[in-house]
Amino acid sequence: MTTPNINHDRLFKELLSTFFLEFVELFFPEVTHYLEPKTLKFLDKEVFTDVTSGEEHKADLVAQVRFQGEDSFFLIHIEVQSSSQTEFSRRMFRYFARLYEKYYIPIYPIALFSYEKPKREEANAHQVEFPDFKVLEFNYRVVQLNRLNWRDFLRQENPVAAALMAKMQIQPEERAQVKAECLRLLATLKLNPAKMKLISGFVDSYLRLSSQEEEIFQSYIKNFQPQQQEEVMEIVTSWMEQGIEQGIEQGQKGEAITLVLRLISRRVGKITPELESAINDLTLTQLEDLAEALLDFDSVEDLEQWLQQH
Repeated sequence: MTTPNINHDRLFKELLSTFFLEFVELFFPEVTHYLEPKTLKFLDKEVFTDVTSGEEHKADLVAQVRFQGEDSFFLIHIEVQSSSQTEFSRRMFRYFARLYEKYYIPIYPIALFSYEKPKREEANAHQVEFPDFKVLEFNYRVVQLNRLNWRDFLRQENPVAAALMAKMQIQPEERAQVKAECLRLLATLKLNPAKMKLISGFVDSYLRLSSQEEEIFQSYIKNFQPQQQEEVMEIVTSWMEQGIEQGIEQGQKGEAITLVLRLISRRVGKITPELESAINDLTLTQLEDLAEALLDFDSVEDLEQWLQQH
């Protein structure tokens, strides 16, 4: 149950630009041994024109960083690909060639494949050769998420792991568990609120659960350590509050009611049909007030009292 109309480019570029060094550390730790982190600088968007097709392409992320203990620099180019394309390796070489021509410094090229299918292994090189000799062999590093097992990243204390597990090789029956584990890992990282929101939003975008999966998700959370459980529930609550606000802004009362009822279930437990009916009769403004008031509720009695007053 993936959400339609996800802006994949925006989500991935925001994640990688915020946690660029963490991405490199997670997948290519050897590179962190010879780069100077404090010198990282993103370059302006590089626009390339494909003469053959007449189309313009922009390199996703190009960062400049200095070699440790040296005055020289190199580039790290990360290209995020959300669909399989037969000519992708040639495009990677074209990016490399034009970046090298412009900056004339070493370039470390990385392709991040984020799509679900196909799961065949993607190429990591572009070659030009003849029967009697090889003219060119251009190689690039590959991170193909749909061929990675999310369980291998459970113990990685890395914010990129917490996000990208949601796009790795996941069986349908594992979706709820993976979402819970992504948030458990996120809760251990102690990031600032903005970074927490970025990663949790990424996870929620790609792992929207059905009502049945939601119950399984809750069962996993209940088995977490108390502190982790509390922090994960805060994240989940913030999702619901945001969804309620969006529903109210868009005048979607039904969606707002659904989210309020789910939030009530988590705060005070199951409620009677009479109370549910009373909530259905609330106006959008009252639903917004109730969503805010719910944060202070400890029991069904608190809800009943609030409804009587409103």
